[in-house]
Amino acid sequence: MRHAALLPALLLAAAAALPAALHAAPEAPAASTADPAMAKVLADPRRDGDRVRDPFRHPAETLAFFRIKPGMTVADYMPSSGWFTRILVPYLGDKGTYIGITAGTATATAEMKPRLLAFPGAFPGKAAGWTGVAAERIPAFTLDAVPPERKGTVDRVMIMREVHNMWPDNFLYNDLAAIRALLKDDGLLGIEEHRAKADAPASYTLGTMGYMREADVIALIEAHGFRLVAKSEINANPKDSANWPDGVWTLPPVLTLKDKDRAKYEAIGESDRMTLIFAKRS
Repeated sequence: MRHAALLPALLLAAAAALPAALHAAPEAPAASTADPAMAKVLADPRRDGDRVRDPFRHPAETLAFFRIKPGMTVADYMPSSGWFTRILVPYLGDKGTYIGITAGTATATAEMKPRLLAFPGAFPGKAAGWTGVAAERIPAFTLDAVPPERKGTVDRVMIMREVHNMWPDNFLYNDLAAIRALLKDDGLLGIEEHRAKADAPASYTLGTMGYMREADVIALIEAHGFRLVAKSEINANPKDSANWPDGVWTLPPVLTLKDKDRAKYEAIGESDRMTLIFAKRS
């Protein structure tokens, strides 16, 4: 695909153009967890199976860093099994809107395309079951079929640990263009991604191991019409050496090695992750 072929050149050009000061964007302070609405959501029994991961995923701090508030319209990219769905749907409240979005099908493999096409019909019902909110209130669509009335209406888009899939699967160009069109002029894109070491070799950081270099992620997103606003160490984990032969899935919650050295990996915890906010560039 022509656009996909241009991406490496775009990445190199963007990285070269980024001033050093931008790579050192101010780190936002850790957000307060004193929001009573958020506290109530996090304590909901529907999250009993999710709560074990709260110390690693820092949901209150992460969503506060993304400047998400009740009443907003928030789109969640590839929400998978709904870990953040179960937080955001009740937190946004009756005046807010949670939207499930997934990759467009133009560059999807034959194996992946049926799953993407099934998403708009299947996800609202799943989300309703997870949250108790009517499926009719939880829109969902692929990014190559964005309803025209949704364009320019979204306050926040979240891409949680998916850039490492978007990059090698050739979704970045089309999906980021669609996300940019979804966002309001003052909307923000929040990204969380597994973080490789800054000097990690390219062979380890092209997405297939789950880890990406922070500078590469910033350059990629900025090459697609965004600018970095802030970054945070909310989801940092200095115990993660980020060089596992089996990639990020060596660590919890996947633990690909099963019981082999399980105690070691559980003591490390989940991956070291970058947490970034981007705004639309004019």
